[in-house]
Amino acid sequence: MAIHPSARVHPAAIVDEGAVIGEGCAIGPFSTIGPEVTLGAGVEVKSHAIVTGWTEIGAGSQIFSFAVVGEIPQDLKYRGERTRLVVGERARIREGATLNTGTEHGGGITRVGDDCLIMTGAHVGHDSHVGDRVIMANQAALGGHAVIGDDVIIGGLSGVHQFVRIGRGAIIGAITMVAHDVMPFTLVHGPRGALDGLNLIGLKRRGVPREEIAALRAAYTALARDEGAFVESVARLSDQSTSPHVREMLAFVLAGSDRQFLRPR
Repeated sequence: MAIHPSARVHPAAIVDEGAVIGEGCAIGPFSTIGPEVTLGAGVEVKSHAIVTGWTEIGAGSQIFSFAVVGEIPQDLKYRGERTRLVVGERARIREGATLNTGTEHGGGITRVGDDCLIMTGAHVGHDSHVGDRVIMANQAALGGHAVIGDDVIIGGLSGVHQFVRIGRGAIIGAITMVAHDVMPFTLVHGPRGALDGLNLIGLKRRGVPREEIAALRAAYTALARDEGAFVESVARLSDQSTSPHVREMLAFVLAGSDRQFLRPR
């Protein structure tokens, strides 16, 4: 066990031999820290939280009561292989949230980026890769192997199917099932996850220039009107566009996927 002298560990907490507790950490009463856990500087683990498995928590993160971070995957193929969970800096993992380690067949690691907010009861499934500044609202869930880009917002009670990719800057409305890939900068809502335009509010908040937003609108409209094969339509448009944001959106589709894509309506 390596506990920095400046760390504060409540006498009622359980910190297993082998855990590494960084400078300025605070561990509350009745919380449990497993033997292969590393907490970066300034991590706060509130009362009754569990951090277990081969898990690394980045500096400045907070883990709230009754969260379970680093438990084994909910995958029947898992046979006890040693896999990891890595959470970036300044994460906020709220009450009752669950984050699982990876699986051997899925790459062996679950990743959550910097400055993410995982709200009450949300779930990050095994082998998922979550970008920076992602917000998962209350009770949202990621199936295994999901890939979530930077600056994505997933509304409360929404579910993301396993292997689905959601591109940078997209927003998923509340109570939405996402079963297909979502292009960057778009808006999805409704029980079966329909694509319904661009995430204009998010684009404006991030200071995207007006000319880039106009180019995205034009590209989205062109894809909605084209009745041909979706990937072929995207390829044609990619050859014509000079907008960095449009090219990023189209490259997301051309990169290929194990899932179908949500198409503009």
